[in-house]
Amino acid sequence: MSEPIVAFQGEHGAYSEEAIRCQFGAAATALPCESFVALFEAIRSGAATHGMLPVENALAGTVSHAYELLFEYDFRVQAEIILPIRHHLLAPPGTTLDDIREVHSHPQALAQCADILRRRGWKAVPAYDTAGAARDLAADPVPHTAAIASELAGQLYGLAVLESGIENDPSNSTRFFVIGADDAPRCDPSKTSLVFAVRHRPRALYDCLGAFAQRDINLTKIESRPMPGRPWNYWFYLDFEGHWQDPNAEAALLDLLRLASMVKMLGSYPAANGPTPRSG
Repeated sequence: MSEPIVAFQGEHGAYSEEAIRCQFGAAATALPCESFVALFEAIRSGAATHGMLPVENALAGTVSHAYELLFEYDFRVQAEIILPIRHHLLAPPGTTLDDIREVHSHPQALAQCADILRRRGWKAVPAYDTAGAARDLAADPVPHTAAIASELAGQLYGLAVLESGIENDPSNSTRFFVIGADDAPRCDPSKTSLVFAVRHRPRALYDCLGAFAQRDINLTKIESRPMPGRPWNYWFYLDFEGHWQDPNAEAALLDLLRLASMVKMLGSYPAANGPTPRSG
């Protein structure tokens, strides 16, 4: 069997590429894409076998565009990964902390490191991507400038790590979905993700959720998202513990199909039971 080709949004050295290495190992080919849409299209065209999609950050919340595309495309969630996000201050070799005047990175990474930027009086300069900021700095070493990115980005672009773990909150982590064309093999423990819409009547959502409550199925996430082109109407994204083929889950889903106006299964997959350790 050939090694997987895994599409991700961003440049080489992005945190998504770290997640790819954790899940598939260093032998997998990581395919950078300019956007989430390009990631999905790479799988659909056959250019990639899988995609590594960030869907939620412990501090910033849901990546809404990722969930919209999961609904739009007919791919399956095959695994989830929870990757601790450790931000590193990178600069060209020979640079010292005293040299730094400004720091470039993605706006979210800058926000997640705001405490150290404020404390040291460094100017925050937004960039398209964390790894892209590192790549650009390596290509054009502007004096007094550093980038915030992953340790992998520093290794790939030959930048020195001036300081590690500079994020405001050490509990910061991102949840990724591995997506592909096929269902994941069944295993325990599993988690299931789906999206549904309710009918326009009293207690509609209550009844849909009751299908799970009556069977003691634990819901781990529920979130509403606006329906495109239908103002003030909403999809509900839901995760629950278990596989859809478990007898109690299957019964709950049969009730949900009867009660909801639409149900789309996103997949049952191995549940992550904690942060994913990095591999070489």
